[in-house]
Amino acid sequence: GISHEIRTPLNSILGYAQLLENDPAMPSHRLQAIRVIRGSGEHLLSLIEGTLDIARIEGGRLSVDLRPLDFSTFIAQLVQMFEQQAASKGLAFRYEVQGSLPELVRADRKRLGQILINILGNAVKFTSQGSIVFRLRYQRDMAHFEVEDSGPGILEHELERIFEPFARGSAGDAANCGGTGLGLPISKLLTELMGGDLTVRSTPGAGSVFGVRLLLPRLHAGAPEPDAAPVLRSGYAGTRRRILVVDNDRNDRELLAEILTPLGFIVGQAASGQECLQCHAGFAPDLILMDLAMPGMDGWEASHLLRTGHGCTVPIGIVSANAYDKGLPNPAGIGADDFFTKPVQLAELLDWIGRRLQLEWIAPAAASAITPPGQPQLPPPAQLAPLRAQVKAGYMRGIKQQLDIIAALGEPYLHFVDIMRAHAQRFELEAMARLLEPGAPYATND
Repeated sequence: GISHEIRTPLNSILGYAQLLENDPAMPSHRLQAIRVIRGSGEHLLSLIEGTLDIARIEGGRLSVDLRPLDFSTFIAQLVQMFEQQAASKGLAFRYEVQGSLPELVRADRKRLGQILINILGNAVKFTSQGSIVFRLRYQRDMAHFEVEDSGPGILEHELERIFEPFARGSAGDAANCGGTGLGLPISKLLTELMGGDLTVRSTPGAGSVFGVRLLLPRLHAGAPEPDAAPVLRSGYAGTRRRILVVDNDRNDRELLAEILTPLGFIVGQAASGQECLQCHAGFAPDLILMDLAMPGMDGWEASHLLRTGHGCTVPIGIVSANAYDKGLPNPAGIGADDFFTKPVQLAELLDWIGRRLQLEWIAPAAASAITPPGQPQLPPPAQLAPLRAQVKAGYMRGIKQQLDIIAALGEPYLHFVDIMRAHAQRFELEAMARLLEPGAPYATND
C-alpha cells in the first residue's frame, strides 16, 4: 500500500521532469533544477525498488533468469564504469584478474550486475582517499570476486548489522555519504538466492574487503543472444492506432497522452473501470492501458469484464503502482510481461506497444537535424572511453552521469554535451554511438 501511494505521485514527478528536459523551450538555466528534481525522484524510486526486492526475495517471489553472458565484456564494462567514478574522486582503481576468464558463462546478468555495482559503488562512495582494488578469480565454474578499499572501515560489532535493511556503519555516517542502506542487504540476499555467499572483513581506519563467491558455469559452445538494438522512433507507419488510457489519476492519464500523441496515436481517456466499459465500444481501441487501484471497479475486474462480457480481444497492458501484484494470478489472465510498474519506463512501454500492435516504427530525423551550428569538440580519451561503454550497454543513467562529468570539464566540451544530452533525452543510442565512433569529423583535444 505504501509503495502504491508513493509511486503514484512519483510517476508524475519523473514523467514530467523527463518531458521538461526534452522541451526545447526550457531555459538553459532551469535545466539543472529539472535534473535535481529527476535525480531526487530516482533516489526515492530506488528506496521503493530496494524495499520491494527484499520483500520479493524473502517471500520467495523473485527468481533468477539464467542466460548466456559474455563474461569478459560484462566485467570490462563494470571496470570502465568504476575507473571513471574513482578518478573523479581522485582515487586509484586497479583491476586484477588471476588466470583466464571464460568467454561465456550462464548467469543472471541483471542480478549479478546489481550485486557487483552495489559493492563497487559503496567502495567508491565511502573511500575519500587511497585506492579501490577489484580482484577476480575464476576456477572450476566458480567466480571469486573481491573488492578492497582504503575507506574508513567497519567496526567489528557492526559487521553483521550492515547487512540489515536501512542499517549503516558509524564510519560511513561520520563521512556523511548518505545512501539508502539497502544495497548490501539486497546484495547478500541475491547472492544467497543464486547459491553463493557474500563475506566481509574490515579494519577500522584501514579499509574493508568484500568477497562474493558464485557458481557461474562456463559455456563451451554457442553464443549469447545479442541484445536487441535500441529502437529509435518518431512515429509509426500505417493507419493511426487508438489507445485507451484508463486511470483515475488525471495527471497519469495526461502524462501517457503526452507521450503517445506525438508518436501518432489517437488517445482516449477513462477515469474509472466503469467509464472504461462505457466508452470501450464507442472509442474502439486497438490497445488498452489499464490502472489497477481505482474506486468502485478496479482494473482487474474491468479487464475481466472486457474479456468476458464485452467481447474485447485487443491487448490490455497493466500500468500500475501496485508493483507487488506483478505476476500474480488474476481474473483477466494478464501475465507479468503485460504489467508495467509506475514510474513507467518509456522505452519499455513503447517496445511492448510496438510488439503488441506489430508496428513498423519510423526512425527520427538524422542526427544533423538537432546538431547546433559548428562542430563539437570531443572530450579527452579518459572521459570518452567510459561514455562509449555506457552507450554500448544502453545504460541511460550511466550515460547522463558521464555527461555531467564531461560538462564539468568546462566550456570547450559543452557543445558536445548539449548534443549528446539531446540524443539521450530521445533515447537515440544509435545516434550517440555514431558521434562517438573513431574518426568522427570533430575536432579533438587529446
